[in-house]
Amino acid sequence: MPSRTQWTRQQLLVAFDLYCRLPFGKIHHGNPEIIQCASAIGRTPSALAMKLVNIAGIDPVITSSGRKGLSNASAADRSMWTEIHADWDRFVEDSRQALNAVGLVTEPETSPVDAGTGIPRSGGQDILVQSTARQGQDFFRSAVLSAYGYRCCITGLSIPTLLYASHIVPWSHDEANRVNPKNGLLLSVLHDRAFDRGLITLNDDLTVRVSQSYRGDTFFSTAVAAYDRKPIRSPEKFTPDREFLAYHREQVFQE
Repeated sequence: MPSRTQWTRQQLLVAFDLYCRLPFGKIHHGNPEIIQCASAIGRTPSALAMKLVNIAGIDPVITSSGRKGLSNASAADRSMWTEIHADWDRFVEDSRQALNAVGLVTEPETSPVDAGTGIPRSGGQDILVQSTARQGQDFFRSAVLSAYGYRCCITGLSIPTLLYASHIVPWSHDEANRVNPKNGLLLSVLHDRAFDRGLITLNDDLTVRVSQSYRGDTFFSTAVAAYDRKPIRSPEKFTPDREFLAYHREQVFQE
């Protein structure tokens, strides 16, 4: 039987990684992913599910939306929450090691480009760099997918192969926030490219702003400009950081 001892750092890393990747509504002891992870770390599914709900209880995005986690988060939970948000790269590295140690890491079935992880699509990238970035960008995509309920935050499109985890501050502009989910939006392939090229951006109130460019194009007017001033789908966690949004408006957006 799994022990009722204090959670180890390795167990907490696995739990926090799972919290980042699971929608709030799927946190329950019958979820197959929770069952698998619980078995790997020597905890019961109920114990792991309760830990995830405890984590939700310290997530301000969850609690401010009226949803309730549990109020039993430990000092270790709160300490790791702070640690993660201070250095997402370190968390991804440590959690990948923890997952690998308990046999939960598998290589993505597709390349980072095909998976829509936000790694630059231009050719000539060093293979070693892409290999090193793969797991971080896989985490980034999973966290952003979860945050937006597997739907494009502008259009509501829910076909996974047509969705991209887009970086607000471009991948090449800010190495420190490449895997930070608060630097992410879930967009359709079309709207990802429009966002990347500065044809759309977001205001601080998370409404869409569309560039005046190409307003004469009928398809652009229907598929892109029609969303001008409309709110995006609110994320259930990892609300976009206002500093990242300001950077995109000032440095990327074509006014």
